[in-house]
Amino acid sequence: MVARKFVVHHGGSAFDLDYDTDDGFEVLKFQLFSLTSVPPDQQKIVGADDNREVSDESDLESISDKLRLVSIDEEETSKEMDKSADDFVISDEELARKLQAEEDALMMQQFVTSENREQVEQRIRPYVSQVLMYEDPHRQEAARKTVPVDKLEEKAMVALAREGNLKPAKDEFDHAFLLQLLFWFKQSFRWVNSPPCDSCNNETINQGMGVANQSESLYGASRVELYRCKTCSSVTRFPRYNDPLKLVETRKGRCGEWANCFTLYCRAFGYESRLVLDFTDHVWTECFSPYLRRWMHLDPCEGIYDNPLLYEKGWNKKLDYVIALARDGVYDVIKRYTRKWHEVLSRRVITTEPALASIITDITREQRKNFNSETLLKLSERDKSEAEELERNLFSKDDASISLPGRQSGDKQWRISRSEFGSDEHCSLSSSSCPVRKCADEHVTKIYNAFSPIVRQLVEQGSDKSTAKEVVEFFKRTLVSLRNTPFKTRRTAVNAVPTSSLFSKMLPSFGQLFDALSLKSELGANGAISISLASDPVKTSLALPVVFHALDDLIVNLNSCDKLNKETISWPLVKLNRICSGFVLASGEELPFGIATSAFDGTRMSKWEEPNGATGCWIIYKVVDNHMHELVSYELMSANDAPERDPMDWILEGSGDGGTSWHILDKRTSEKFDKRYQRKTYQVKSQSFLANAFRFRFQAVRDVKSTSRFQIGNFDLYMKADGVPSTK
Repeated sequence: MVARKFVVHHGGSAFDLDYDTDDGFEVLKFQLFSLTSVPPDQQKIVGADDNREVSDESDLESISDKLRLVSIDEEETSKEMDKSADDFVISDEELARKLQAEEDALMMQQFVTSENREQVEQRIRPYVSQVLMYEDPHRQEAARKTVPVDKLEEKAMVALAREGNLKPAKDEFDHAFLLQLLFWFKQSFRWVNSPPCDSCNNETINQGMGVANQSESLYGASRVELYRCKTCSSVTRFPRYNDPLKLVETRKGRCGEWANCFTLYCRAFGYESRLVLDFTDHVWTECFSPYLRRWMHLDPCEGIYDNPLLYEKGWNKKLDYVIALARDGVYDVIKRYTRKWHEVLSRRVITTEPALASIITDITREQRKNFNSETLLKLSERDKSEAEELERNLFSKDDASISLPGRQSGDKQWRISRSEFGSDEHCSLSSSSCPVRKCADEHVTKIYNAFSPIVRQLVEQGSDKSTAKEVVEFFKRTLVSLRNTPFKTRRTAVNAVPTSSLFSKMLPSFGQLFDALSLKSELGANGAISISLASDPVKTSLALPVVFHALDDLIVNLNSCDKLNKETISWPLVKLNRICSGFVLASGEELPFGIATSAFDGTRMSKWEEPNGATGCWIIYKVVDNHMHELVSYELMSANDAPERDPMDWILEGSGDGGTSWHILDKRTSEKFDKRYQRKTYQVKSQSFLANAFRFRFQAVRDVKSTSRFQIGNFDLYMKADGVPSTK
């Protein structure tokens, strides 16, 4: 550890900054954010003496103690999406070494390779006709009919809303929908190691290959695997269909079927798509993303996107040829999937590089022969842009903070036999260098606050526990009915029943909760209550999971009450003054579903997961606009699974200067969560300290010997307001 003192100049002001080099570059940017309000992703830090840019590659122990912070304007920030930022460019010395290695590999290739056009064309040509099936309107329509479009659109909009984007541009929405399509496909398609017995559904064992019958051949099944049942000895056929129309029906297979079918789905929804053929035996998809302004890798078998180094870095594949095929051409895209180009070149021995380029050019020319001049010009410009991108990426640095998993699809022993397994601990995509993320969770605080008038009304009208539970459960059932309607036009009605009569009398007390859910209620002349959207349907979609889980907690807490009276209009029935809308930075996170802000979204469906946090990890919460709060309590919720990952020992700290110095607020040891989704509330032992940032330092999980991972389902921080604590 080296303690540094920096003087940072920005906007005509000088800021003193104390910094521990062990905390890493992202924490330095976070502290600068606290001092200057310049978001970390818009910061450019340079030495005031030598004007040298400071990055995560810099030696933070030796850089100048005088720094200058420049705020990058939005145009420059957006260029980061190109992955062509200077931070990722390798040194001149490293570039020269790689270029020399490439030259040597090309020279060696001339001695070990012949111009074997026939073998290459035999591998590529069958897929040329294959990808044209994706353009068939009948196949596209059959695919679209199987997709719950309304649900995926809702999920896409909610995913954007969780990032604070309630009004996305078309390109942003299309990108988000494509990711939801990928996740849906991953869940709906079935991987086949050996098919279950057609007769008794028990396990089978491979018995070799058979001959395709007429109905199987009709859908391109040139190969049929035969399996004998271990129980009844019946033979089950597993035809390897090539027609994606049939795969839309069967919804099962291995990587060939998965990629074949998923690429059809992508085309069915209008995405420019390619089927990608890896000569070392894998297949996946690429789609052009107007949002990213480039081609994006999508692997439906793994549910992973935009991580093209997955195979070389995660699976440890020794790649050689990676060919993308689409309706408009054939493309050699190996340079997107490797950072070891000279090693790859040494394995490309089927034909020479000029011969391969000639084959690809010839086939592409055939595919484009009927295109008009305008389309050809656009394709030419796109081809040129992609070629430049591939060259840039080839000589860029890896993002060392990203941990790529081994292969997850397929039987474990099969994956091990292919040397694609990785390890049990590194079984998912994760990052050890997280960006600062903003919590879009104001709706969570509003929902919690809105329970106060409801509980108060129940007490004032003398309701007992049973009646109170009946009202709450009735309201929940009403919201379930609302949720089951199309998300853009949500509406439900409450008919006149005994409970609804009581609910009608209490309707005014639910007004604040309706506002928090972006809903409105209308009482009809016949006594029926109509509940419908009040504004943006996405706000309702974002809030509904939160209110369902909050209502469940309210019912549990009502059960725990002796009776309802004025004293019960407090914790835990009423949870006021929850801090929200802050910024979060963490030591690491699971991608894309275990990111740090997931622990603040108020639902049980998500969690923050730190892949390497079992023996130590941290998360920092910075209050919005540097407001100062006295923290009086906090609540933690256990996650959905794996109790061995639960927090056991931790320290909670507060900072009055945005994270430069820290004061211990609370310390816990040997804590234990007895069940999943359990909420535990802790009073802050060191109160009367005003802070604008809070840090949890988790020191150990429940069973550190059995896992390297840490996880938590939810954080809620409660402040003192108007001199009254938020808990009792």
